[in-house]
Amino acid sequence: MTTAKICGLTTPGTLDIALEYGAAFVGAVVFPRSPRHINPLHAATLFERARGRAGIVAVTVDADDTLLTEIALILKPDLIQLHGHETPLRAIEIRRLTGAGIIKALPVSTPDDLGAADVWEDVADHLMFDARPPEGSDLPGGVGARFDWAMMQGRRYRNPWFLAGGLNPDNAAQAAAISGAPMLDVSSGVESAPGVKDSARIAAFLQAL
Repeated sequence: MTTAKICGLTTPGTLDIALEYGAAFVGAVVFPRSPRHINPLHAATLFERARGRAGIVAVTVDADDTLLTEIALILKPDLIQLHGHETPLRAIEIRRLTGAGIIKALPVSTPDDLGAADVWEDVADHLMFDARPPEGSDLPGGVGARFDWAMMQGRRYRNPWFLAGGLNPDNAAQAAAISGAPMLDVSSGVESAPGVKDSARIAAFLQAL
C-alpha cells in the first residue's frame, strides 16, 4: 500500500482532514520564502494534535543551528526534511543537534540525478525524489513541477522513499503505479491557491491511494 505525506499544512481544519483520511506524515514548512511558512511556535500549537497519529515533519532549507534548535525544542518533530544544499556531514550534525530523523530531498530531472542517492543511503531515514524546480525559481520545491516517474521503476533503496513533484488527486494512483514509490509527498497539488490547502483535494488525494 502506498502511503502519503501532506506537506505545508497551516490550519487545524486541513490538518484534521489529512489525519482523518490516513496521512502517514504531515509537514510543517519552516522556511520564510515559502507561501506555506509557519514559525516553530505556530507549528507546535497546530501539529500537537497529530502526535502519535502521523509522523510530524519539519521542512527546512539550509537552516542554521539556531533555527534547528528552536524547531527541535518547540515543535519536537519526528523527522526534519532537508530541502536545500545540505551535505551528508551536515545531516549527521543536524540529527545529533535535534534528535530527529532525516528526510533528504533530492532534485531530479534526468536519470543521472538519481546517483546522488548513493551518498545519502547511510545517512537519511528516507530519501525524497522531487522534481527539480524550473530555472529561476526561488523555491526548492512545492512549485508543481514533475519529472518522468518511469525513471524510478525497479529502483530499490534501503528505506522507504518518497516521490514528490507535480502530484495531485488525479494522478496520485498513476504516479504510485508507474514509479513503484512506497510513499508520495504532496503540497501544491492539494491547494486552491499557493499556500492555501483545500480539504476536498486532500481527502481526494488520500482516497486515491
